[in-house]
Amino acid sequence: MTEKTPEAVRRNDEELAKIKAIAESDFDRPVVMLNLNRYQPGSNYPFGALYLEYMDALDRLLPEVGARVLWRSQAHGQIVGEQLIDEVLAVWYPSHAAFIAMPQAAGAKESYRLRAVCVAFAVIHRCDGDIPPLS
Repeated sequence: MTEKTPEAVRRNDEELAKIKAIAESDFDRPVVMLNLNRYQPGSNYPFGALYLEYMDALDRLLPEVGARVLWRSQAHGQIVGEQLIDEVLAVWYPSHAAFIAMPQAAGAKESYRLRAVCVAFAVIHRCDGDIPPLS
């Protein structure tokens, strides 16, 4: 497996500019990032050591910016559409600025390294996060 970020998991620069503009404004607010992930076969999702190492690194990284996993679930199929994914992962951030700050947070380098190795394909939807995590 390569550590080079595949095209399928690169950020959308136009959307990233929107997120940065919100983060720098007086109107920043909480956000949920809904991740739809397909994993590399070598990560052995959902119980493989590499996948679990990635989730552990992510679970350590997110609190560094005040974020947390709301829930994660294995995807068992789809009723509409044709998007092959393994997992749906919802992450709540207290602000867009927190999301933008994540690459500089403690533990980010290792988390992003593992992400590059594990994730074959990802789509991340930016959603309202105004309702804080319930637990």
